[in-house]
Amino acid sequence: MSSGKKLWQPTQEQIAKTHVYALMTRVAERHGIKPDWETLRTWAIEHGGDFWSEMLEYAGVEPSTPADSAVSGEGMLGTRWFEGMTLNYARHMLRFDDDNDAILFENEIDATARLTHRQLRDAVARCAAAMRKDGVKKGDRVGGYLPNVPETIVAMLAATSIGAAWSSCSPDFGVGAVLDRFGQIEPTVVVTVDGYTYGGKRFDIRDRVQEILEKLPSVRRVVIKPYIEEAPDISDLRDAVLWSDYLGPDEAPTPELTFEEVPFDHPLFIMYSSGTTGVPKCIVHGHGGTLLQHMKELMLHCDLHEGENIFYFTTCGWMMWNWLVSALGIGATVVLFEGNPGHPTMSRLWEMAERLKVNVFGTSAKYISACQKASIEPGKQQDLSFLRAICSTGSPLSAELFEWTYEHVKSDIMLASICGGTDIISCFILGNPILPVYAGEVQCRGLAMDVQAWDDDGNELIGRKGELVCTAPFPSQPVCFWNDPDGSKYKGAYFEHFPGIWRHGDFIEVTDNGGVIVYGRSDATLNPGGVRIGTAEIYRIVEGMPEVLDSVVVGKKTEDDDVAIVLFVVLRRGLQLDKELRNKIKEGIAAGATRRHVPKIIKQVTAIPHTISGKKVELAVQQVIHGEEVKNLDALANPEALEEFKTPL
Repeated sequence: MSSGKKLWQPTQEQIAKTHVYALMTRVAERHGIKPDWETLRTWAIEHGGDFWSEMLEYAGVEPSTPADSAVSGEGMLGTRWFEGMTLNYARHMLRFDDDNDAILFENEIDATARLTHRQLRDAVARCAAAMRKDGVKKGDRVGGYLPNVPETIVAMLAATSIGAAWSSCSPDFGVGAVLDRFGQIEPTVVVTVDGYTYGGKRFDIRDRVQEILEKLPSVRRVVIKPYIEEAPDISDLRDAVLWSDYLGPDEAPTPELTFEEVPFDHPLFIMYSSGTTGVPKCIVHGHGGTLLQHMKELMLHCDLHEGENIFYFTTCGWMMWNWLVSALGIGATVVLFEGNPGHPTMSRLWEMAERLKVNVFGTSAKYISACQKASIEPGKQQDLSFLRAICSTGSPLSAELFEWTYEHVKSDIMLASICGGTDIISCFILGNPILPVYAGEVQCRGLAMDVQAWDDDGNELIGRKGELVCTAPFPSQPVCFWNDPDGSKYKGAYFEHFPGIWRHGDFIEVTDNGGVIVYGRSDATLNPGGVRIGTAEIYRIVEGMPEVLDSVVVGKKTEDDDVAIVLFVVLRRGLQLDKELRNKIKEGIAAGATRRHVPKIIKQVTAIPHTISGKKVELAVQQVIHGEEVKNLDALANPEALEEFKTPL
C-alpha cells in the first residue's frame, strides 16, 4: 500500500458536531471569512492575535486579569502574547466540581483507582496546603520522580496552583539521568514512590532516591507514595513523609483551594531534551501558552468533548503526559495506565479501552507495529464501539500501519499520526476531524502554526522533502531555557539555521492534499551520493516484514567522503540473518523505495537502543560505529545495547 490512498472520510453529520466546525462558523460570522478549513487555517496564521483570542473564549478560559493586548512585538523571538493577563493553569484544570469521573487508573497488575472532579479538587487542596506549609512559593520548582498514577496529577496541580513550576521524571530513570535534570532546576520538594512495576516485576527505587537526595541539597521535603509496598520503610530517607500523612486524614477539614494568579508566560512546566548528546536542555513552558495550545489541540484537532474518556500511553517523563492531563480542562476523563503495555499480552490496552469506554486512544507507532506483529485483532476481540479517534506519535506511522489499523482495529475512525515535541509541548502537525485520512499522511498542520517544508535556501516546497520550519510565532514557544540568561542556548537550538525562523529538526513533505509525510529527524537523514533519505522511509519497509521486530539505520562515512547506509535489525526469536533474508530485505527496500535506499551493510543485533521515552537513538549508534564517545548514557533506556554496535562492520 502506498501513501496517498484515502482511508476515511467524515460524514457531514459528523463534521457538524465537531468543535472545529463550531469555531469555524463563529469565526466566519465575526470576521467575515469563508467557513472552510483552508481559509480558517490561513486566517489563523495571518491574524494570530484574533485567533488565539477566539480560542481563549471558546475554551472557556477565564483570566483573573485581562490582557492589555492579544499580541505585541515582532518576529518569533520578539512577539509577546497576552501581556498584562494573569491566570492559572491549575484553576482551569480544576474548574469542574462534580461527581463525574476526572481520572480512571489501571496498571499492569490490575490495580485500579477512580477520582471524581470533586475528589481531585479535595486532594489538590490538601497537597497544596502541605506544600505551602513546607515553604513552597511562586517561582519555586517541585519535582516528581513518579509513575503514571493519579497522585502525580494531584502533586502537579498542587504545585502549579501555588505558582511553582512542575518537572517530572519517570521512575525508570537512573540516578544520573534524574540528577542531570533536577540538578539544574534545584527543586524544593520532590514527590516520589518506593518503587514501580514493569512486565510483572517489582523494582524498589528507595536506594536511588536516597542517592539522589544526597546530591540535591535544594530539596527540603521528599514525599513518598507507597506503590509496591503498603507501608514501606522510609526511615533512611531524609526529610521524608508518606503521601497519606502529607495530605492528612480524610476526616480532617479540606483546606481552601486557592490559586496564585500569574502572568501568561509564568513558568508552568520544565521539560527536557533527550540528553543523548550531552546534558539535557531545560525547556521552560508557561501557564498561558501551554493551556491555550493544549485546548486547541484537544478540542479542535482531537474533537474531545466534556464527559468523554481520553487515554494516551505515556510515562511522566514524556510531554504526552502533560498534554493528556490538560484534558481535565475540557471536563473529559483522563485514563491512566502504568506499566508494560504488552503485559501479559499485546491486547492489554485494547481490553482497557473496551472496559473504560475510551473515546480517544493515544499510543505510539511502535505499539501499533507490535500489535500487528502479534497478529491480534482488536476490532474483533474487543468492543470498540465508543472509540472514534486514535492518535499515534513517537515516530512516523507508515502507510502499511495505517492500513492495518483500519482493517484490524476499526474502519470508521480518525487516525491521527501527530508530530511536534517537548520543545513546544504540543504539535506542529496533527489530526483533523473534518478532513479525510490518507495512508501515511498526517492530516494537517496545526491551526495558527505556519508550518512549511523548506530547502536549504529557504524556499518553500510542496510535494518535495524539506526541513520542517515554522515561520510565525505561537504561544507555546518556550518561555526560555533554564539557566540561559541571554537566550543564546534557546536561539542556537532553533533559530540559527534559518535566522529568525523556527527549524524543528524534522524532515518532511507537505503533500498536495495539505497533509504532511514525516521522513524522520533531519540530523539522522542519510546522504548517500548527496541525496537526502529519511530514515522512516527505510523503517516503513523493513519493520513491515514479519521477520523483523525492530531496526535502526545510520550512515557510515566512507574513505571517498560518501555515506554508506548501514541497517541493524532485531529478528524474531530463532531467526538468523542469512543470505536469503538479507537479500529479501534489500529487494524489499529497492521495490518499496529506490535502489539508493538499499543498505550497503545489514547486520543482526539483539536489541536496538532507545531513549527512556522509547525513541530510537540513531545518533548514538552513529557515534559508536565511528568510534566516538556517547556522552550521556543515562538518557537511554538500555545503554548496554550499544555494546553490540562496537563490533567492526
